[in-house]
Amino acid sequence: MAVAATAGAPAAEPGRASGAGAARASAGAPALTLPAPTGRHPVGTATLHLTDRHRSDPWVAGQRHRELMVSVRYPATRDAGRFPRAPQMTRAEAAGFDGLNNFADHVPAGKVAWGATLTHAHQGAPVARPAGRRLPVVLYSPGAGDPRALGSTLCDELASRGYAVVTVDHTYEAPAVQFPDSRVAHSVMRAEMAKAQRTGRITELLEKVSAVRVADTRFVLDALDLTGRDAVLPPALRGALDLTAVGMFGQSAGGFTAAQTMHDDRRIRAAVNMDGVMGYTQRDDDPSHPSTVGRDGVDRPLLLMGMAGDDHHSVASWDAVWRHSAARGTWLRDLTLRGGRHASFTDAEALIPQIARQLGLSRKDVTEMIGTVRPERAVAAERAYVTAFFDRWLRGRDRGNLLDGPSARHPEVRFVP
Repeated sequence: MAVAATAGAPAAEPGRASGAGAARASAGAPALTLPAPTGRHPVGTATLHLTDRHRSDPWVAGQRHRELMVSVRYPATRDAGRFPRAPQMTRAEAAGFDGLNNFADHVPAGKVAWGATLTHAHQGAPVARPAGRRLPVVLYSPGAGDPRALGSTLCDELASRGYAVVTVDHTYEAPAVQFPDSRVAHSVMRAEMAKAQRTGRITELLEKVSAVRVADTRFVLDALDLTGRDAVLPPALRGALDLTAVGMFGQSAGGFTAAQTMHDDRRIRAAVNMDGVMGYTQRDDDPSHPSTVGRDGVDRPLLLMGMAGDDHHSVASWDAVWRHSAARGTWLRDLTLRGGRHASFTDAEALIPQIARQLGLSRKDVTEMIGTVRPERAVAAERAYVTAFFDRWLRGRDRGNLLDGPSARHPEVRFVP
Protein backbone atom coordinates (compact mmCIF):
# COMPACT_ATOMS: atom_id res chain seq x y z
CA MET A 1 0.00 0.00 0.00
CA ALA A 2 1.25 3.46 -0.87
CA VAL A 3 0.05 6.45 1.11
CA ALA A 4 0.69 10.14 0.74
CA ALA A 5 -0.17 12.21 3.76
CA THR A 6 0.00 15.62 5.29
CA ALA A 7 -0.74 16.09 8.98
CA GLY A 8 -1.30 18.80 11.54
CA ALA A 9 -3.23 21.96 10.77
CA PRO A 10 -6.85 22.03 9.65
CA ALA A 11 -7.61 22.19 5.94
CA ALA A 12 -8.13 25.93 6.08
CA GLU A 13 -8.14 28.62 8.70
CA PRO A 14 -11.73 29.25 9.72
CA GLY A 15 -11.54 32.92 8.82
CA ARG A 16 -10.14 32.47 5.32
CA ALA A 17 -12.92 30.70 3.80
CA SER A 18 -14.65 30.46 0.61
CA GLY A 19 -17.81 31.03 -1.18
CA ALA A 20 -20.79 33.35 -1.14
CA GLY A 21 -22.81 30.66 0.63
CA ALA A 22 -20.51 30.81 3.63
CA ALA A 23 -20.74 34.60 3.74
CA ARG A 24 -24.54 34.52 3.54
CA ALA A 25 -24.73 31.87 6.26
CA SER A 26 -22.56 33.93 8.60
CA ALA A 27 -24.17 37.33 8.13
CA GLY A 28 -25.96 38.35 11.29
CA ALA A 29 -26.26 34.81 12.66
CA PRO A 30 -24.78 34.08 16.09
CA ALA A 31 -22.42 31.16 16.51
CA LEU A 32 -23.85 27.86 17.70
CA THR A 33 -22.24 25.98 20.59
CA LEU A 34 -21.61 22.30 21.28
CA PRO A 35 -21.80 20.66 24.73
CA ALA A 36 -18.47 20.54 26.55
CA PRO A 37 -17.05 17.04 27.10
CA THR A 38 -17.26 15.64 30.60
CA GLY A 39 -14.13 13.46 30.78
CA ARG A 40 -11.06 14.23 32.86
CA HIS A 41 -8.87 15.23 29.91
CA PRO A 42 -8.90 18.30 27.69
CA VAL A 43 -9.07 17.33 24.01
CA GLY A 44 -6.52 17.81 21.25
CA THR A 45 -6.92 17.28 17.53
CA ALA A 46 -4.86 16.85 14.38
CA THR A 47 -6.07 16.70 10.78
CA LEU A 48 -4.73 14.24 8.20
CA HIS A 49 -4.92 14.35 4.43
CA LEU A 50 -4.55 10.77 3.18
CA THR A 51 -4.12 9.61 -0.41
CA ASP A 52 -4.55 5.98 -1.39
CA ARG A 53 -2.17 5.45 -4.32
CA HIS A 54 -3.62 2.00 -5.00
CA ARG A 55 -7.24 3.06 -5.48
CA SER A 56 -8.73 5.41 -8.02
CA ASP A 57 -11.62 7.53 -6.84
CA PRO A 58 -14.84 5.52 -7.29
CA TRP A 59 -17.05 8.58 -7.77
CA VAL A 60 -15.11 10.80 -10.18
CA ALA A 61 -13.96 9.32 -13.49
CA GLY A 62 -10.32 9.94 -14.30
CA GLN A 63 -9.29 10.81 -10.75
CA ARG A 64 -6.40 8.44 -10.21
CA HIS A 65 -6.24 8.34 -6.42
CA ARG A 66 -8.74 8.30 -3.58
CA GLU A 67 -8.18 11.21 -1.18
CA LEU A 68 -9.63 11.49 2.33
CA MET A 69 -9.68 14.04 5.10
CA VAL A 70 -9.44 12.53 8.58
CA SER A 71 -9.39 14.06 12.06
CA VAL A 72 -7.76 12.48 15.10
CA ARG A 73 -9.00 13.58 18.53
CA TYR A 74 -7.06 12.55 21.61
CA PRO A 75 -6.68 13.31 25.33
CA ALA A 76 -4.50 16.39 25.76
CA THR A 77 -2.42 17.81 28.58
CA ARG A 78 -3.81 20.41 30.96
CA ASP A 79 -2.25 23.28 29.05
CA ALA A 80 -4.37 22.49 25.97
CA GLY A 81 -6.17 25.82 26.44
CA ARG A 82 -3.10 27.59 25.03
CA PHE A 83 -3.96 26.11 21.64
CA PRO A 84 -6.85 27.29 19.46
CA ARG A 85 -10.10 25.38 19.41
CA ALA A 86 -10.77 23.66 16.11
CA PRO A 87 -13.79 24.74 14.04
CA GLN A 88 -16.48 22.15 13.56
CA MET A 89 -16.19 22.78 9.81
CA THR A 90 -14.05 25.02 7.66
CA ARG A 91 -15.98 27.84 6.02
CA ALA A 92 -15.89 26.09 2.66
CA GLU A 93 -17.24 22.91 4.21
CA ALA A 94 -19.88 24.93 6.05
CA ALA A 95 -20.94 26.55 2.77
CA GLY A 96 -21.34 23.09 1.24
CA PHE A 97 -23.32 21.92 4.25
CA ASP A 98 -25.52 25.01 4.13
CA GLY A 99 -26.51 24.10 0.57
CA LEU A 100 -26.89 20.35 1.08
CA ASN A 101 -27.97 18.91 4.40
CA ASN A 102 -30.67 16.75 5.93
CA PHE A 103 -32.44 19.66 7.65
CA ALA A 104 -33.37 21.60 4.50
CA ASP A 105 -37.11 20.95 4.89
CA HIS A 106 -37.08 22.92 8.13
CA VAL A 107 -33.96 25.15 8.16
CA PRO A 108 -33.67 27.71 5.31
CA ALA A 109 -30.33 27.99 3.52
CA GLY A 110 -28.24 31.04 4.31
CA LYS A 111 -29.63 31.57 7.79
CA VAL A 112 -27.26 29.57 10.02
CA ALA A 113 -23.60 30.31 10.72
CA TRP A 114 -22.53 26.68 10.30
CA GLY A 115 -18.89 27.73 9.92
CA ALA A 116 -18.74 29.63 13.21
CA THR A 117 -19.19 26.67 15.56
CA LEU A 118 -16.12 25.60 17.50
CA THR A 119 -15.50 22.10 18.80
CA HIS A 120 -13.90 21.54 22.21
CA ALA A 121 -10.77 20.05 20.61
CA HIS A 122 -7.60 22.16 20.58
CA GLN A 123 -5.49 22.11 17.43
CA GLY A 124 -2.06 20.60 17.98
CA ALA A 125 -2.33 20.40 21.79
CA PRO A 126 0.20 18.03 23.44
CA VAL A 127 -0.92 14.43 23.92
CA ALA A 128 -1.70 13.19 27.44
CA ARG A 129 -0.55 9.59 27.43
CA PRO A 130 -0.39 7.44 30.55
CA ALA A 131 3.13 6.15 31.16
CA GLY A 132 3.73 2.87 29.37
CA ARG A 133 0.22 2.73 27.88
CA ARG A 134 -1.20 3.47 24.46
CA LEU A 135 -4.58 4.96 23.61
CA PRO A 136 -7.41 2.67 22.48
CA VAL A 137 -8.77 3.75 19.09
CA VAL A 138 -12.36 4.44 18.05
CA LEU A 139 -13.27 5.15 14.43
CA TYR A 140 -16.28 7.32 13.50
CA SER A 141 -18.20 7.28 10.21
CA PRO A 142 -20.95 9.88 9.65
CA GLY A 143 -24.43 9.42 8.25
CA ALA A 144 -25.31 9.51 4.57
CA GLY A 145 -24.69 12.99 3.22
CA ASP A 146 -23.22 14.22 6.51
CA PRO A 147 -19.71 15.51 7.23
CA ARG A 148 -17.52 13.85 9.84
CA ALA A 149 -17.90 17.07 11.83
CA LEU A 150 -21.52 16.30 12.72
CA GLY A 151 -20.38 13.75 15.31
CA SER A 152 -18.18 16.19 17.22
CA THR A 153 -20.03 15.96 20.55
CA LEU A 154 -19.54 12.22 20.99
CA CYS A 155 -16.04 12.25 19.49
CA ASP A 156 -14.88 15.01 21.85
CA GLU A 157 -16.44 13.09 24.75
CA LEU A 158 -14.60 9.86 23.98
CA ALA A 159 -11.30 11.71 23.55
CA SER A 160 -11.80 13.41 26.91
CA ARG A 161 -12.12 9.92 28.39
CA GLY A 162 -8.82 8.69 27.01
CA TYR A 163 -9.56 7.43 23.51
CA ALA A 164 -7.96 8.36 20.20
CA VAL A 165 -10.99 9.03 17.99
CA VAL A 166 -10.49 8.94 14.23
CA THR A 167 -13.24 10.55 12.14
CA VAL A 168 -13.50 10.02 8.38
CA ASP A 169 -15.09 12.14 5.65
CA HIS A 170 -16.25 9.98 2.74
CA THR A 171 -15.19 12.22 -0.13
CA TYR A 172 -17.84 13.10 -2.76
CA GLU A 173 -20.53 11.78 -0.43
CA ALA A 174 -20.11 14.43 2.28
CA PRO A 175 -21.51 17.84 1.20
CA ALA A 176 -18.04 19.37 0.88
CA VAL A 177 -14.55 18.20 1.84
CA GLN A 178 -11.73 20.74 1.87
CA PHE A 179 -8.12 19.69 1.30
CA PRO A 180 -5.00 21.52 2.55
CA ASP A 181 -4.37 23.13 -0.85
CA SER A 182 -7.88 24.69 -0.65
CA ARG A 183 -9.45 22.33 -3.19
CA VAL A 184 -13.02 21.46 -2.25
CA ALA A 185 -14.62 18.15 -3.26
CA HIS A 186 -18.39 18.60 -3.46
CA SER A 187 -20.94 15.82 -3.09
CA VAL A 188 -22.00 13.95 -6.23
CA MET A 189 -24.76 12.02 -4.45
CA ARG A 190 -27.68 14.00 -5.85
CA ALA A 191 -26.58 13.22 -9.39
CA GLU A 192 -25.81 9.60 -8.49
CA MET A 193 -29.22 9.14 -6.89
CA ALA A 194 -31.03 10.74 -9.82
CA LYS A 195 -29.19 8.45 -12.24
CA ALA A 196 -29.92 5.38 -10.11
CA GLN A 197 -33.62 6.25 -9.93
CA ARG A 198 -33.77 6.85 -13.68
CA THR A 199 -32.10 3.52 -14.47
CA GLY A 200 -33.70 1.46 -11.69
CA ARG A 201 -30.33 0.76 -10.03
CA ILE A 202 -30.91 2.04 -6.48
CA THR A 203 -29.77 -1.25 -4.94
CA GLU A 204 -26.50 -1.14 -6.89
CA LEU A 205 -25.90 2.46 -5.75
CA LEU A 206 -26.48 1.56 -2.10
CA GLU A 207 -24.11 -1.39 -2.44
CA LYS A 208 -21.47 0.90 -3.93
CA VAL A 209 -21.86 3.53 -1.20
CA SER A 210 -21.37 0.87 1.47
CA ALA A 211 -18.39 -0.72 -0.30
CA VAL A 212 -16.67 2.66 -0.72
CA ARG A 213 -17.20 3.53 2.94
CA VAL A 214 -15.79 0.20 4.14
CA ALA A 215 -12.81 0.53 1.80
CA ASP A 216 -12.19 4.08 3.09
CA THR A 217 -12.26 2.86 6.69
CA ARG A 218 -9.93 -0.06 6.11
CA PHE A 219 -7.51 2.18 4.25
CA VAL A 220 -7.48 4.61 7.18
CA LEU A 221 -6.71 1.73 9.55
CA ASP A 222 -3.85 0.64 7.28
CA ALA A 223 -2.50 4.19 7.17
CA LEU A 224 -2.57 4.64 10.95
CA ASP A 225 -0.35 1.58 11.29
CA LEU A 226 2.43 2.92 9.05
CA THR A 227 5.75 3.74 10.67
CA GLY A 228 9.04 5.40 9.83
CA ARG A 229 9.15 7.51 6.68
CA ASP A 230 5.65 6.35 5.73
CA ALA A 231 4.01 7.42 9.01
CA VAL A 232 0.94 9.62 8.58
CA LEU A 233 0.41 10.63 12.19
CA PRO A 234 2.03 13.78 13.59
CA PRO A 235 5.20 12.96 15.57
CA ALA A 236 3.52 13.37 18.98
CA LEU A 237 0.94 10.70 18.13
CA ARG A 238 3.30 8.15 16.61
CA GLY A 239 3.41 5.10 18.81
CA ALA A 240 0.62 6.48 21.00
CA LEU A 241 -2.28 4.57 19.40
CA ASP A 242 -3.12 1.00 20.37
CA LEU A 243 -4.19 -0.58 17.08
CA THR A 244 -4.88 -3.87 18.84
CA ALA A 245 -7.80 -2.18 20.65
CA VAL A 246 -9.95 -0.67 17.90
CA GLY A 247 -13.70 -0.03 17.96
CA MET A 248 -16.00 1.79 15.59
CA PHE A 249 -19.28 3.67 15.70
CA GLY A 250 -21.42 5.76 13.43
CA GLN A 251 -24.87 7.16 12.81
CA SER A 252 -27.21 6.08 9.99
CA ALA A 253 -25.06 4.89 7.07
CA GLY A 254 -22.09 5.33 9.40
CA GLY A 255 -23.60 2.80 11.79
CA PHE A 256 -24.00 0.35 8.90
CA THR A 257 -20.39 1.09 7.97
CA ALA A 258 -19.26 0.28 11.51
CA ALA A 259 -21.04 -3.10 11.57
CA GLN A 260 -20.05 -4.01 8.02
CA THR A 261 -16.41 -3.06 8.57
CA MET A 262 -16.33 -5.20 11.71
CA HIS A 263 -17.73 -8.08 9.65
CA ASP A 264 -15.06 -7.59 6.99
CA ASP A 265 -12.04 -6.67 9.12
CA ARG A 266 -10.87 -8.54 12.22
CA ARG A 267 -9.11 -5.42 13.50
CA ILE A 268 -12.45 -3.97 14.63
CA ARG A 269 -13.17 -5.50 18.05
CA ALA A 270 -16.54 -3.88 18.81
CA ALA A 271 -19.04 -1.68 16.96
CA VAL A 272 -21.98 0.64 17.64
CA ASN A 273 -24.69 1.21 15.03
CA MET A 274 -26.74 4.31 15.80
CA ASP A 275 -29.98 4.03 13.83
CA GLY A 276 -28.46 2.76 10.56
CA VAL A 277 -30.22 0.29 8.25
CA MET A 278 -27.85 -2.61 7.49
CA GLY A 279 -29.18 -3.69 4.11
CA TYR A 280 -29.31 -2.26 0.59
CA THR A 281 -32.81 -0.86 0.83
CA GLN A 282 -34.53 2.45 1.50
CA ARG A 283 -37.23 0.89 3.67
CA ASP A 284 -36.74 -0.20 7.27
CA ASP A 285 -39.15 -3.14 6.92
CA ASP A 286 -37.69 -4.46 3.66
CA PRO A 287 -35.70 -7.71 4.14
CA SER A 288 -34.62 -7.90 0.49
CA HIS A 289 -31.07 -7.15 -0.70
CA PRO A 290 -29.31 -8.06 2.58
CA SER A 291 -25.71 -7.13 3.23
CA THR A 292 -23.11 -9.73 4.13
CA VAL A 293 -23.24 -8.58 7.76
CA GLY A 294 -26.98 -9.27 7.56
CA ARG A 295 -26.51 -12.73 6.07
CA ASP A 296 -23.67 -13.75 8.39
CA GLY A 297 -24.02 -11.66 11.52
CA VAL A 298 -20.93 -10.78 13.56
CA ASP A 299 -18.93 -12.63 16.20
CA ARG A 300 -17.78 -9.57 18.18
CA PRO A 301 -19.81 -7.21 20.39
CA LEU A 302 -22.43 -5.08 18.66
CA LEU A 303 -24.54 -2.34 20.22
CA LEU A 304 -27.63 -1.11 18.36
CA MET A 305 -29.08 2.26 19.34
CA GLY A 306 -32.29 3.28 17.62
CA MET A 307 -34.75 6.13 17.61
CA ALA A 308 -38.25 5.47 18.89
CA GLY A 309 -39.74 2.66 16.81
CA ASP A 310 -36.44 1.34 15.44
CA ASP A 311 -35.26 -1.94 16.95
CA HIS A 312 -34.44 -5.47 15.87
CA HIS A 313 -38.13 -6.38 15.87
CA SER A 314 -39.16 -3.59 13.47
CA VAL A 315 -36.11 -3.05 11.22
CA ALA A 316 -35.67 -6.04 8.93
CA SER A 317 -31.91 -5.70 8.48
CA TRP A 318 -31.40 -5.38 12.24
CA ASP A 319 -33.41 -8.55 12.72
CA ALA A 320 -31.18 -10.40 10.25
CA VAL A 321 -27.96 -9.22 11.92
CA TRP A 322 -29.39 -9.97 15.37
CA ARG A 323 -30.53 -13.51 14.54
CA HIS A 324 -27.33 -14.55 12.80
CA SER A 325 -25.12 -12.93 15.45
CA ALA A 326 -27.07 -14.44 18.34
CA ALA A 327 -26.68 -17.87 16.73
CA ARG A 328 -22.92 -17.35 17.00
CA GLY A 329 -23.11 -16.47 20.70
CA THR A 330 -22.27 -12.81 20.13
CA TRP A 331 -22.75 -10.18 22.85
CA LEU A 332 -25.63 -7.95 21.64
CA ARG A 333 -27.65 -5.06 23.01
CA ASP A 334 -30.53 -3.14 21.43
CA LEU A 335 -31.34 0.22 23.02
CA THR A 336 -34.11 2.64 22.08
CA LEU A 337 -33.85 6.38 22.76
CA ARG A 338 -37.40 7.17 23.86
CA GLY A 339 -38.69 10.24 22.02
CA GLY A 340 -35.60 10.30 19.80
CA ARG A 341 -35.40 10.80 16.05
CA HIS A 342 -32.83 9.74 13.46
CA ALA A 343 -30.72 12.92 13.86
CA SER A 344 -30.76 12.66 17.66
CA PHE A 345 -27.55 10.64 17.42
CA THR A 346 -25.65 13.57 15.89
CA ASP A 347 -24.72 17.12 16.90
CA ALA A 348 -28.19 18.12 15.68
CA GLU A 349 -29.48 17.23 19.15
CA ALA A 350 -27.56 20.20 20.57
CA LEU A 351 -27.64 22.52 17.55
CA ILE A 352 -31.26 22.37 16.37
CA PRO A 353 -32.79 23.87 19.55
CA GLN A 354 -30.41 26.84 19.22
CA ILE A 355 -31.31 27.24 15.54
CA ALA A 356 -35.01 27.02 16.41
CA ARG A 357 -34.65 29.90 18.87
CA GLN A 358 -32.70 32.00 16.39
CA LEU A 359 -35.06 31.45 13.46
CA GLY A 360 -38.33 31.06 15.30
CA LEU A 361 -38.91 27.50 14.12
CA SER A 362 -42.03 25.75 15.35
CA ARG A 363 -42.10 22.99 17.92
CA LYS A 364 -43.33 20.73 15.12
CA ASP A 365 -40.19 21.51 13.09
CA VAL A 366 -37.96 20.68 16.05
CA THR A 367 -39.84 17.48 16.84
CA GLU A 368 -39.58 16.26 13.25
CA MET A 369 -35.81 16.76 13.34
CA ILE A 370 -34.79 15.63 16.84
CA GLY A 371 -37.94 14.30 18.49
CA THR A 372 -39.35 15.08 21.93
CA VAL A 373 -36.56 13.86 24.20
CA ARG A 374 -34.88 16.68 26.11
CA PRO A 375 -31.62 17.42 24.27
CA GLU A 376 -29.43 17.43 27.38
CA ARG A 377 -30.88 14.08 28.43
CA ALA A 378 -30.33 12.57 24.97
CA VAL A 379 -26.73 13.75 24.85
CA ALA A 380 -26.04 12.45 28.37
CA ALA A 381 -27.52 9.04 27.56
CA GLU A 382 -25.61 8.64 24.30
CA ARG A 383 -22.35 9.64 25.97
CA ALA A 384 -22.92 7.22 28.84
CA TYR A 385 -23.80 4.14 26.80
CA VAL A 386 -21.28 4.59 24.00
CA THR A 387 -18.49 5.21 26.51
CA ALA A 388 -19.56 2.24 28.66
CA PHE A 389 -19.60 -0.01 25.59
CA PHE A 390 -16.09 0.86 24.46
CA ASP A 391 -14.80 0.84 28.03
CA ARG A 392 -16.04 -2.74 28.42
CA TRP A 393 -14.80 -4.12 25.11
CA LEU A 394 -11.63 -2.12 24.45
CA ARG A 395 -10.40 -1.53 28.00
CA GLY A 396 -11.94 -4.35 30.01
CA ARG A 397 -13.66 -1.89 32.35
CA ASP A 398 -17.23 -2.44 33.51
CA ARG A 399 -18.05 0.33 35.92
CA GLY A 400 -21.66 0.53 37.01
CA ASN A 401 -22.98 -2.35 34.88
CA LEU A 402 -24.76 0.22 32.73
CA LEU A 403 -25.02 -2.18 29.79
CA ASP A 404 -26.67 -4.95 31.79
CA GLY A 405 -30.15 -3.48 32.19
CA PRO A 406 -32.29 -0.35 32.56
CA SER A 407 -30.86 2.49 34.63
CA ALA A 408 -32.76 5.05 36.71
CA ARG A 409 -30.09 7.55 35.65
CA HIS A 410 -31.16 7.23 32.02
CA PRO A 411 -34.92 6.58 31.85
CA GLU A 412 -34.87 7.78 28.22
CA VAL A 413 -33.13 4.52 27.25
CA ARG A 414 -35.17 1.34 26.79
CA PHE A 415 -33.54 -2.08 26.63
CA VAL A 416 -35.21 -4.03 23.84
CA PRO A 417 -35.49 -7.76 24.63
